[in-house]
Amino acid sequence: MILNPKFPLYLPGVENSNNDSVSIIGASLREDITILGYFVSGNGGLEIKVENTYATKEYASFSDILKKFIQDNQLENVKRLGMAVPGPVLDGKSSPARLGWHLDIAEYTRDFGFERVDMLNDLEASAYGMALLEDNHLEAIYTSGHLEKGNVAVLAPGNGLGEAGYFFDGKYLRPFATEGGHSEFSPRTNVEVEFYQFLNNIYGIVSWENVLSKSGLFNIYRFLRDVKRHPEPEWLGERLAKGNFVEELYKAAVEENVLICKIALDTFFEFLAREANNLTLKLKATGGLLIAGDIPQMIAEYIDKAKFYEKFKISDKMEEMLKNIPIYLVKQNHTALNGIALYTAYYQL
Repeated sequence: MILNPKFPLYLPGVENSNNDSVSIIGASLREDITILGYFVSGNGGLEIKVENTYATKEYASFSDILKKFIQDNQLENVKRLGMAVPGPVLDGKSSPARLGWHLDIAEYTRDFGFERVDMLNDLEASAYGMALLEDNHLEAIYTSGHLEKGNVAVLAPGNGLGEAGYFFDGKYLRPFATEGGHSEFSPRTNVEVEFYQFLNNIYGIVSWENVLSKSGLFNIYRFLRDVKRHPEPEWLGERLAKGNFVEELYKAAVEENVLICKIALDTFFEFLAREANNLTLKLKATGGLLIAGDIPQMIAEYIDKAKFYEKFKISDKMEEMLKNIPIYLVKQNHTALNGIALYTAYYQL
């Protein structure tokens, strides 16, 4: 994997030959699965040698998964470890609520003998990984025909709602994490006020993550079913309960033409356009907007690009700026794993 010139990342260690031929374990920790890869750095890029996936909930700690990965692949003298985690990282420590683990880079350095351990928020790691994407991994939702140099926003609904950005310093893009997915959701219409009240009774404080995530899509669906009384076919209830909720909802909307499912997806994408607008304005992301995450990838064919763009650019005073911002859908789902390995290989001199 080599760097895409469209993503001029700040990676000062690329020029240092001491960062070539370095062995690295990259890890993307998620609520459902944890993915580990064994990488070797070289020529400003990475070569992945092996990749394994583990069911997160079957292990008591990340250390247990790491030990198994090393044993499974008979790895010795690995120099560096990089971890992408679904939560904030402060002073080399993180306690992601969805994992129930306390993570500390000092512990892994001591127990496994790595010369260096890095840990980033998973969407910040993804922002680094997007520099390894090929052009066919990016699908234009809207483009003005050019990529303007400027800050870039990243929005990724999946198990949670990831939000990150790139600061453009005049030459390089510098990824950074945010916890914007936990900012409060605000309704705009009378129906959305009802929806807010429905969520408020469940959560108390209603965040955008309660709307734009896998559980958020379920919240939209059950509001339509339980409050607005849209009929749910009996066979659908059973299918949604037993299968992958997002996939089954998508199939019912597209293949079975079930109205409640179509309304749920339309509502989800309208909210996604609105929060994309919010994030883009807050970051002044004139360089572009990247939409990633499991949900957009699973239901990409359902996106009405023109409608999304029209909803995205609505603003009180900033439509002139918003209407020229390129919007791309990321179609590759290993960006966090690749990104943390890239960061660990080349961020430091």
